[in-house]
Amino acid sequence: MKYCSACGKPVTQRIPDGDSRLRYVCDHCQTIHYQNPNIVAGVLPSHGNQVLLCRRAIEPRLGYWTLPAGFMENGETMEQAARRETVEEACARLHDLTLYHLYDLPHINQVHVFFRGELADLDFDVGVESLEVRLFEEHEIPWDELAFRTVRVTLECYYRDREKQHYPVRNDCLPPSFAPPPTIDS
Repeated sequence: MKYCSACGKPVTQRIPDGDSRLRYVCDHCQTIHYQNPNIVAGVLPSHGNQVLLCRRAIEPRLGYWTLPAGFMENGETMEQAARRETVEEACARLHDLTLYHLYDLPHINQVHVFFRGELADLDFDVGVESLEVRLFEEHEIPWDELAFRTVRVTLECYYRDREKQHYPVRNDCLPPSFAPPPTIDS
């Protein structure tokens, strides 16, 4: 950041009085510019034994498969953001959303939140951010073509939890590595 978004004057990096972190501060109007993590909200939509995935039509990871998800907008709840992203990417409606998996990704300043949800009907289609949308049985999941590690871990947990018919709310901190995730026993 070079200029203050409040007055347009140059900013400097320093620790403001009463704070403990380096921030961008405007010495002209005294505005402190806080930079906070972005929240990505998404859904693992299911229909019976199948899961709905979308092939991305946009970067990052163009052409790879993902769960419907995207950045939360101001003025909406996480659930509203997850539902909106599902409509945008898969033209799909959901019911029975329940919080399922939260990921802290401090290395990219993001938090990913996934809900589980049932498709309200099979009237889904390719949305503006998708090349293809389809239902997959577990053995059909394109594991090597998944766009994001959080999607992979969410699907792996879902299939383990489905065997037990117990879906605990999970919270994980994923390191910046793209190595296979550790086994989650709970």
